[in-house]
Formats: sequence, C-alpha cells, structure tokens
Amino acid sequence: MANNAPERKLAAQNRRARFDYFIEDTVEAGIMLTGTEVKSLRGGKASILEAYAGEIGGELFLVNSYIPEYGQAGAWLQHDPKRPRKLLVRKRELVKMLAAIARQGMTLVPMSIYFNDRGKAKVEIGVAKGKNKGDKRETEKERDWQRDKARLMRARG
Repeated sequence: MANNAPERKLAAQNRRARFDYFIEDTVEAGIMLTGTEVKSLRGGKASILEAYAGEIGGELFLVNSYIPEYGQAGAWLQHDPKRPRKLLVRKRELVKMLAAIARQGMTLVPMSIYFNDRGKAKVEIGVAKGKNKGDKRETEKERDWQRDKARLMRARG
C-alpha cells in the first residue's frame, strides 16, 4: 500500500499546546529564516513552548520562539536566538486569523515546526482559546475515561 501522507521531519514541538488550549483550527505557514537558523533548526534544539504568533505592522510574526545559535558558524554570522520571525500565509488566511483574534479572543499558538518533503521549514499554527483549570481537569478526566474504556474493550473481546 502506498502511503500518501507528506513526509515531515519534526524540528520543534509544543506538546503543552493541546493541554493549555482548545485548538479550533490549524494552519500551515511558511517561516522566513536565516541560514544559521535553518542549520540550527535541523539540529533539533529549538523551543516554541512560550511562543505565540501575532500581528506586527499588518504581517504575522512568530514571537518569543527560541532557535539557538549555530555552533559551527562564526560570531559575526550568528542570528539573535529570540528575534521575531515572519510567517508566510495567504492574505485570506491572515485576515481570517486576525479576525478570530480580535473578535473571539483567540490566540495563535505554534503547534510544531517541521521540514516538509521539499526541505522547506513550516510552522503549524493553531487558532486556540485558552483553558482554565477546570477545563484542563475535564480534558484529563475524558482522556482517562477513553483509556479505561479501551482497556475494558480489549479485555472483553
């Protein structure tokens, strides 16, 4: 059987995003990087746990993401590890996301950074609403119930 799923090499992942937020929708965006940032991302040491996407001057930027300096490059070639990075999305998607932020109090959360099958760096952005403590507990109870239910079904059949 042929696997038609696109190949993705994961560079960074925000595992807490699904725990801290209700993810309404996800969008794939390109990201503008310098050469040393790409090399460092391929090393897999980047962090997007505290990152978010926001509007700066009518464009979308990934703010507060950490891509460490590339060890093999000289000091004069290095990039700033915490600099805002421009995200590349279509105008229609940008308008839709900015409207959701303004109208519904949503947040744009990076879910993962990966390299697609053509070697381009992409960011999966989630349009999300924050959870409070009770919501997090409810999600955890539901997950536990699904796990117990699956365990019972395996034991019976």
